[in-house]
Amino acid sequence: MTIRKILVATLGHVDHGKTSLLDKIRQTVVAKGEAGGITQAIGVSIIPIETIQKICGKLMTAMKGKLLVPGLLTIDTPGHAAFTSLRKRGGSLADIAILVVDINEGFKPQTMESIEILKARKVPFVVAANKIDLLSGWHYDQSKLLLENINSLDYNTQGEFEKKMYGLVGQFQEQDLQSERFDRVQDYTKQLAIVPVSAMTGQGIPELLMVLTGLAQKYLEQKLTIEEAGPAKGTILEVKEEKGLGTTIDAIIYNGTLKVNDTLVIGNIGEPIIAKVRALLEPTELEEMREKKSAFKNVREVTAATGVKIAAPGLEKVLAGMPLRSCSGKEEEIKKIKKEINEEIENIVVEDNKETGVIIKADTLGGLEALRTLLTEKKIPFSSASLGKISKKDLSQLETIQSQDERYGVLLGFNVKIPPELEDYIKTKNFKVIIHDVIYQIIVEYEKYVETFKRSIELKELNTLVRPCKFLILKGYVFRQNNPAIVGVEIEIGKIKSGDPVMNGEGRHLTIVKSMKEGQESVTMAEQGKQLAMALDKITVGRQINEGDFLYTDIPEDDFKKLKELKKYLSKMEVDVLKEIVEIKRRENPIWGVG
Repeated sequence: MTIRKILVATLGHVDHGKTSLLDKIRQTVVAKGEAGGITQAIGVSIIPIETIQKICGKLMTAMKGKLLVPGLLTIDTPGHAAFTSLRKRGGSLADIAILVVDINEGFKPQTMESIEILKARKVPFVVAANKIDLLSGWHYDQSKLLLENINSLDYNTQGEFEKKMYGLVGQFQEQDLQSERFDRVQDYTKQLAIVPVSAMTGQGIPELLMVLTGLAQKYLEQKLTIEEAGPAKGTILEVKEEKGLGTTIDAIIYNGTLKVNDTLVIGNIGEPIIAKVRALLEPTELEEMREKKSAFKNVREVTAATGVKIAAPGLEKVLAGMPLRSCSGKEEEIKKIKKEINEEIENIVVEDNKETGVIIKADTLGGLEALRTLLTEKKIPFSSASLGKISKKDLSQLETIQSQDERYGVLLGFNVKIPPELEDYIKTKNFKVIIHDVIYQIIVEYEKYVETFKRSIELKELNTLVRPCKFLILKGYVFRQNNPAIVGVEIEIGKIKSGDPVMNGEGRHLTIVKSMKEGQESVTMAEQGKQLAMALDKITVGRQINEGDFLYTDIPEDDFKKLKELKKYLSKMEVDVLKEIVEIKRRENPIWGVG
């Protein structure tokens, strides 16, 4: 058993500086004259502990005792959504994460999503409050450490900096997370450490590396223990076409050793993919792995934890985010691994769980898992969870759910595409499809949809109820005394419709509204401010009603109870009339509308 490198993932909103920060760390290493101190592997940069010690210098005296971790392995796959692929059975591939936030902009949608995923995966993280160099009046003295530099700033600049810092602390508080500037943290198990940094100048990078390494050293040591000599376990980061190699996979190996000619068992929808390693490739030192022109070198084997490009026949249908295992190729061994991998995938991919709920799709297994986790936290049920682009089968299932419960007749897609041939079909059928590359945004849009849907249902229900209304019988506008009585009225407050019951100011039921006319036009609804002719059956003007009387809608008790629930849709004046009607009713029956 041995201690492996710490797997570090970077997350954050687009343009907040995730890639720039990693690039600066690499440049810092080179600037320190550490030739060979950093190694590029596929999707990762390997920073040995000796290099970290040199970058941090005297800051490392804060680290008591011997450093056991061999270094950091920073995962820097392109695209903010890459973190959702960084999964392994039972949790995240990343041991710890850096959440990059622009100190000047604060939280953005992808910041929120990153926090949700980190919380769901229970991944500890530190916050890099980036772009401090853009603060007004900020000066950077390379001879000083971060805190010395902050203390030497003028009063106004320090004030602006503290304001921005504690703006971030407040935003974390809103997410139920306690945070503090790294040097003021009292308990790292209860507070997030915020390290001010500049990816542009490199300021704060020694402090960031120190905090990361210190946390991992103290809290993650047991998690970092691996079997170096055993079979490889890994996760697929990307599937790529490489000239002369065909389809290749970029993978992170987090346990064991992978060798040329090993048999690979790779998770898939349906039967796992079996392939034999033809070549293992690493970029030449300090080459940028995201550049396709990068020069690669062949290696015979790689040991955890590292990133590697794998060339093998039959990789065309491999999906990003899938688990990978190596073995000797014996039939019994393959059979056992296939069973384990299938169980892992079946825990996430659900074709139909026989429940009414939204349909969810994602491009990677990790993405699907993250979306499922966040929906479960929000108590939003799902009926199926699958990978890949939207299919006709998904839409057929969507139509069935829509007919059962329109709230859940929605397809939520993370990083997936609608095939062009299905776009018109979706529009014609008026299907609700929400697709985004930010999981947080998908859930926000779905919640907005549900709120709008709920509002439309409640407004429909409100329109079936007898609403609070007070109206005046106008003097000089009696058109017929009875059979039916037809009088001119003015709606003082509220709304009244044909068929609504009417009572007087003593609470005595009088009649129902038979019909209404505004000028020559028949209307079924009249609202505040309108003057119109109203036909009232089975009453006589001069007996039950008189010119100048105020009348009210005679609200049934059941309607009143529902109106209380829908009160948010009533105007203040309608609520006041409703109270007036309740007072009138309770003179006769003190418990009217109670309970």
